Amino acid sequence: MQYKTSALVKKIAERIKKYRTTSYALLAKKAGINFSTLEKIIYPRVQDVEVGTLSKIAKALGVTVDDLIK
Repeated sequence: MQYKTSALVKKIAERIKKYRTTSYALLAKKAGINFSTLEKIIYPRVQDVEVGTLSKIAKALGVTVDDLIK
């Protein structure tokens, strides 16, 4: 199955991988999101990411939302 993914989601996935210091499972738990949601972003299988989700991930990583999207 091929997923339609935006360039922004691909960039976000790269940034999460760059800033990650723990397992994805622990990152998801710290962010308060489902692991499957994080996995869909990391291995881009979504078209976009909700701002609230992105904010939770950024906070868990100790960075700003801007850090993840620039």
